[in-house]
Amino acid sequence: MNRREFLQSTAALSALTLFPYRRARAQDGWRTFEVVTQIDVLQPEGATRVWVPAPLTVERAFQKPLGDHWDSSNDRVKFYADQNYGAGMVWAEWPAGETPTLKVTSRVATRDIVVDLTRPGSARPEDPSVLQKYLQPTELAPTDGIVKQTSDGIVKGAHTPVEKARAIYEWIVDNTHRNPETRGCGVGDIRFMLETKDLGGKCADLSALFVGLARAAGIPARDVYGIRVADSKLGYKSLGKSGDITKAQHCRAEVYLEGHGWVPMDPADVRKVVLEEGGGKPLNDPMVVAARQRLFGSWEMNWMAYNTASDLALPDAARGSVPFLMYPQCETSEGRVDSLDPEHFRYRITSREITT
Repeated sequence: MNRREFLQSTAALSALTLFPYRRARAQDGWRTFEVVTQIDVLQPEGATRVWVPAPLTVERAFQKPLGDHWDSSNDRVKFYADQNYGAGMVWAEWPAGETPTLKVTSRVATRDIVVDLTRPGSARPEDPSVLQKYLQPTELAPTDGIVKQTSDGIVKGAHTPVEKARAIYEWIVDNTHRNPETRGCGVGDIRFMLETKDLGGKCADLSALFVGLARAAGIPARDVYGIRVADSKLGYKSLGKSGDITKAQHCRAEVYLEGHGWVPMDPADVRKVVLEEGGGKPLNDPMVVAARQRLFGSWEMNWMAYNTASDLALPDAARGSVPFLMYPQCETSEGRVDSLDPEHFRYRITSREITT
């Protein structure tokens, strides 16, 4: 078992001490979860590298990092946080001829978060350079052309950032749909979605569309990539997952609203309720209406956040960046392995709540 090693990309990260495990007190709504990712590369060719997303490396109002451990078939394992976003990952490599196996265990504390947008807030202002970063276009989410045109049409008549964010959120809920045939969580190619008028997909698509439209309207916004770790306590069977969470990845969103700070949003989960809850429900169903109201400004934290990174360069990768890091990634001498192809790259992710 290896001590967590840091490639210190920033001075702030160098001060973190996340090992050994810490415990969060079960007060003020905090819950502690342990998430284990077991990696097996079934067809390694030459040198093999693996990158496993780790929980947020900084404490937020809704999540605290409590530590990481790993076991590997060799000692070439490091913890890395990228310089631009602080996205954490466990990075391992094996030379040709070795059998790659890796087990990463992380603990986090989470608690539900609700931001009251009906009254003035007193949140500390965010660094302007951070806000500017989350106004920039990404490879799959531009902020010009059809994205800007669509955004302008949606927010026409809205005057404040809260009103604009609300208009975009409601437009996403009204005009998109969850497509159960979409592979994984989708890819988030929002220009393609708007140009083809195919507004279906899963969370990475619908959240990216929300974020891109918000940025085009001048509102700092970001995708937050993560995974469900427990069942919902709010009565939504579709919005929870516990035990084996290998396919429970879920992308949410945040917008920055002056006075309130980073505000949680999740229009994609409203569409998930519409599609999956009770075999499907109309938008005017009371359960959908309640989800729609709640997910503008709040999250139930039966979910663990990984990072907010886009167009992320993986350390020492030969095959370029990834649009986002929400699944484990693997690379061999044959190229990047499909994270959604268990015949070549098998991983299992489990979660349990720590109650003692």
